[in-house]
Amino acid sequence: MKKSIISEAQIIKALKEYEGGRDHAQICRELGIHKSTFYNWRKKYAGMDSQELKRLKELEEENRRLKHIYAELALDNKMRKDVLGKKF
Repeated sequence: MKKSIISEAQIIKALKEYEGGRDHAQICRELGIHKSTFYNWRKKYAGMDSQELKRLKELEEENRRLKHIYAELALDNKMRKDVLGKKF
């Protein structure tokens, strides 16, 4: 995934400005983004503040680690079944 030049804090700030009544075209022009990107941000980060964003990132990291652990355990289980399932 491509690393964004714009941080999550800047995204939240831009969305707060939009909610405050500022035009989305001005915000997009300042940040150098397309309006579809802005609307995708609105869909993902709508109504969040910085604490909620931090918690979201922590949960995503924990979810990534748990998926990795599950994948390793599933692979180990499959290997055991293959080895024990064969007739000698």
